[in-house]
Amino acid sequence: MAVLVEIHIPMTVDDEWIDDVGDFMIDLEEELGLEEHDDGEAFGDFYIFFIAGASERTLLAAASRVATRDGVPAGAFAMVTDTNAPRFGLGRRVSLPVR
Repeated sequence: MAVLVEIHIPMTVDDEWIDDVGDFMIDLEEELGLEEHDDGEAFGDFYIFFIAGASERTLLAAASRVATRDGVPAGAFAMVTDTNAPRFGLGRRVSLPVR
């Protein structure tokens, strides 16, 4: 079991930001040593990215960078959970960006 951070970003009509964030995840993997735990996916009114493989602090810093990236819709938040969670959205909700 490891710490997992779900990055929940509100869906919009314009979804070009999804591919941009996906590419940015590769940069974060190399820079911070984290890993994209699973492919991102639409869930309800949000698109969720999953990151793990680093400390909670590092994962939340990465999530904050995603949330403040140009083109990413406002209103993102993170859920701090673990890799064994039975479904999305369980755990502790954290507003992004983390201050």
